Amino acid sequence: MSKTKEELLEPLGNIVKDVILTDVAPDDLLIESGLVDSLTAVDIVLAVQAAYGCKIPPTEIEEHLESLNALAAFVEENQTA
Repeated sequence: MSKTKEELLEPLGNIVKDVILTDVAPDDLLIESGLVDSLTAVDIVLAVQAAYGCKIPPTEIEEHLESLNALAAFVEENQTA
């Protein structure tokens, strides 16, 4: 069963926290603020892909990792696992 955006926020937040070692709020700007750089972005994308079966195209990583809310919205629409 697919999860809603609201249901995805906590587990996705845990994925992000495991990679960047800090808690983030749903609206925190991840890349723009410097919390996530190109290397940690790849780690997050790979973890999300493994957990939810959705691939984030390389040209769309910055858009979908703008915030936890943006990531949850993408996963909600594209999850297969």
